[in-house]
Amino acid sequence: MVQLNLPKNSKVTEGKIWAYPTGAKEVREFHIYRWNPDDGKNPRLDTYYIDTGDCGPMVLDALIWIKNNIDPTLTFRRSCREGVCGSCAMNVDGRNALACIKDMGDIKGTVKIYPLPHQPVVKDLVPDLTNFYAQYASIEPWLKTVSPVPEKEWRQSHEDRAKLDGLYECVLCACCSTACPSYWWNSERFLGRPRFCRRSAGSSTAAMRRPASGSTISRIRSGFTAAIRS
Repeated sequence: MVQLNLPKNSKVTEGKIWAYPTGAKEVREFHIYRWNPDDGKNPRLDTYYIDTGDCGPMVLDALIWIKNNIDPTLTFRRSCREGVCGSCAMNVDGRNALACIKDMGDIKGTVKIYPLPHQPVVKDLVPDLTNFYAQYASIEPWLKTVSPVPEKEWRQSHEDRAKLDGLYECVLCACCSTACPSYWWNSERFLGRPRFCRRSAGSSTAAMRRPASGSTISRIRSGFTAAIRS
């Protein structure tokens, strides 16, 4: 009979329960994934209690409140706090989201936070997105041209600009890719939706002044086909 063993340190254990905030009138309970690669221990779920009267409404506000008031070792990424940079992507209440625009009021009961799924973890809520960005670079998401360079700027009509709607808004947060089973099973070959959107945007923008790069498109198609067949 085949015996399957989980990888070392894969089991999430019960973590520390931190102190209840003194004098708080409205409190939310948070369960947050913690893992430190330097201590050799299993990942754990720590329990925190947030004074919502002293904290902003978003999940990222709560994480910052925890770091400033309870546990300065809690590690996560954040930057713009406006849903633009994609830095604070994580799994909140079972769904991938940007913590800076995820309202705590939309979550019932305990708030459970994990790093993005099916990615190596650097520490706590910080995923290793090396492969994700390498795949993005592989599609060469920049404009190329074989046409003569104009004396001033490339002119873009309103019609050409409209072709980009729905394609350029991606902030490369990795929320959709890391929620996709095809990406879980074939992450080395299946590029995922962000790369196809950006490639489509580049092709639409530059169509009037250059042909699509045959080598790049062939590379994308071959990887996609291999992922589907496997």
